[in-house]
Amino acid sequence: MHDFLRTIIAYVLILGILVFIHELGHYLAARWRGVKVETFSIGFGPAVRRWYDKSGTEWRLSAIPLGGYVKPHGFEGPDDATDEQKAAWIPGRTFHDKPVGSRALVIVMGPVFNFLFAIIAFTLLFATVGKPELRNDISQVVVGSAAEKAGVKTGDVITRIGSLSISGPEDVMGTVASHPNDTTTLGVRRNGEDLTLPVTIGAVKSGSHATGVLGVGFAASPGHAVSPVKAAVMGVQETWTMSVRTLQGVWQILSGQRSAKELGGTIRIAQMSGQVASYGMASIVSFMALLSINLGLINLFPIPVLDGGRLIFYAVEAIKGRPVSRRVQDVSMQVGMALIGALFLFSTINDLTNIGLFHWMFHVGS
Repeated sequence: MHDFLRTIIAYVLILGILVFIHELGHYLAARWRGVKVETFSIGFGPAVRRWYDKSGTEWRLSAIPLGGYVKPHGFEGPDDATDEQKAAWIPGRTFHDKPVGSRALVIVMGPVFNFLFAIIAFTLLFATVGKPELRNDISQVVVGSAAEKAGVKTGDVITRIGSLSISGPEDVMGTVASHPNDTTTLGVRRNGEDLTLPVTIGAVKSGSHATGVLGVGFAASPGHAVSPVKAAVMGVQETWTMSVRTLQGVWQILSGQRSAKELGGTIRIAQMSGQVASYGMASIVSFMALLSINLGLINLFPIPVLDGGRLIFYAVEAIKGRPVSRRVQDVSMQVGMALIGALFLFSTINDLTNIGLFHWMFHVGS
C-alpha cells in the first residue's frame, strides 16, 4: 500500500509540474502577444479548486490528472463561435484576430518551455552532483549468461543488436530488455576489429512478464560538479542528445526496427514515477527532464490536435495568405483525435500486458 501511494503521489506531482511548465509557455506567450487568457487548468474534467487572478484568468485544478490546457480568449474563430461568444469578445484581446506569427508563437512556446525546463534541470544536476558516465566497453560478463555463451568478452564494445545500431550502454539495456528469448546477432568491436556473434537473449520473469537480459555489466565513472557555465552548456548538449535519441527510437518503432511493445503510456509513467521517487532527488530531477523532453517532442508531432498540427496549419496560412479551410481543419482534427485515441489505447494495452493483467484474467477465466 505504501508503494502504491508513493507511485500515485509521485505521478500526480511529476506530471502536474511538467504540464504546468508546458501550459505556462502558452500562457506567457499569449499574455505577451496581448491575448486574454480565460482558463489555465491543470488536469481535465470538473474543477476541484478554482480561483481568479487580477487579469480575469480562471486558474483551476481539475479532477483528472492526465494533462491540462490553456484557453485563450476568442480561440474559436468567427465561423465557430456562437452569437453569445461573439458578444463577449474583447476587441484586440482575442486569439483569432492576432497575426499568424503571434498565434504560432503562442502555440510553439508550450513545447519550448518543456525543452527549457529540461535544460535547467540538467544544468542544476551537473552543477551540483555532476554527470556519471557509463563506459561503452563491457566491464563484466556474467558466467552462464547469454553474453558468455555468445563469446562476448570484457573490453568488448557492443555496436549493433541485430540490424539495430547501438549508441551506448543505455541503448544496449533498453533494446535487450524488450527482446527476451530472441535469437539475433551482436555486433561487437574488439581490439579495433568488428565481429558478429550469434546470441539468444536470456529472459527474467516477473509474474507473467519477461524481460530480456544479456548478462553484461558496464563500469560507471562517477560524476563531478562543474561550473555553472559549463553545466549550462552540458545541459543544452544533454537535452539535444536525449531529443535525438527519442526521435531515433520513435523512427525505429515506426520502421519496424524496434518492437511496438516498447511503447508505454500513463500506467508505465506512473510506475516509473514511483520507482524514481525512491531513488532520491537527483533521479527525480533527471527523470522529469527526460519526461519533459518527451512531452515537448510529442506535442510537436504534426498531428492536428497537437501543437505541431496547429503549427502546420499556421505555416500553410502564412504561405498562402489565408487560413486552411474549415472543412480540411475539421477532417484533420477528427483524424488526429482518432490517431491519439488509438495510440493511447495501444500504449495502455501494452502497459496492462506488462503488468500481467491479461494473463491474470485469462488464468482466472480458465
